[in-house]
Amino acid sequence: MLKVSIDEDNRVAILEPEESLSAGDFQAAASEIDPVIEKYGQLSGIIIRTRSFPGWESFAALTSHLRFVKNHHRHVARVALVTDSVAADFAEKIASHFVKAEIRSFSYQDVDKARDWIGENIR
Repeated sequence: MLKVSIDEDNRVAILEPEESLSAGDFQAAASEIDPVIEKYGQLSGIIIRTRSFPGWESFAALTSHLRFVKNHHRHVARVALVTDSVAADFAEKIASHFVKAEIRSFSYQDVDKARDWIGENIR
């Protein structure tokens, strides 16, 4: 399950994976995020917050995730990976080659620093 919350005032989406991700998780996330993008033209940022990456429940979930990234990365200024997972550094380096958004890693307890970093983009 992927918990999605939107801070519309700051145009920030917060994604918190709670278990292995499903294809439906990304469809649900898009249904919450797309109206904000339509209204403002883009998101200031996405915060992905999890202690450790839970993985995908199937290959279909992985392809749904990749499709979500493909369809949204041009509409997001910054992505903050807020996690203690060692995969964050790897994900940051790899994803930066494929997405327009600026990506930065933060430790799990530094969610406020991540919000501040994304907020710099809208000042």
